[in-house]
Amino acid sequence: MGRWEPDAGGRLARAALELYAERGYEQTTVAEIAQRAGVTERTFFRHYADKREVLFGASDEMDEVLASAVGAAPPAATPLRALTAGLVALAGIFAEQHEHARQRQAVIAANASLRERELTKLAAMATALADALRRRGVADPAATLAAEAGIAAFRVGFDLWLAGPEEVDVTRVVREALDELGGVFAGGETSRRVADAG
Repeated sequence: MGRWEPDAGGRLARAALELYAERGYEQTTVAEIAQRAGVTERTFFRHYADKREVLFGASDEMDEVLASAVGAAPPAATPLRALTAGLVALAGIFAEQHEHARQRQAVIAANASLRERELTKLAAMATALADALRRRGVADPAATLAAEAGIAAFRVGFDLWLAGPEEVDVTRVVREALDELGGVFAGGETSRRVADAG
């Protein structure tokens, strides 16, 4: 692949994930990732601070999608409905990326430092979600509690999607997990089980 070709960041991300899956995260070097992607190490560092961030580089974009969708929810929407709008929009980013997301999660699960970074990312998403709810007038501690619970439900739904067949719609599975959360909060049972999704 020529160094002039576009989407160096995307090629680097794909090359890194391939190498992490083949050799392991710890055993893969930045030089190897750059070589596989057909770019220089200098180009790698223009896109990513280190080899770990190749897996987490879209965090800011994800926070923006989340906050924007929460803010765009109808004014009369309950906090749960507003955060559902945000988290379903976030899930939509992954709609055509089932295999990529599954491979990424497997790499993260195999490495303690990456699992820690994933938890940090989820905590940042919860903060962004709580901030978006506060901007809608939801006071604390309700905003923080709703955001933390919403991220937990998102994570459950996302994991169910990863474990299921590729053709299952990630937004549906995440929405069902959030509906289940709403049923827990309401003290009743939902009409369908998230575990049946897929």
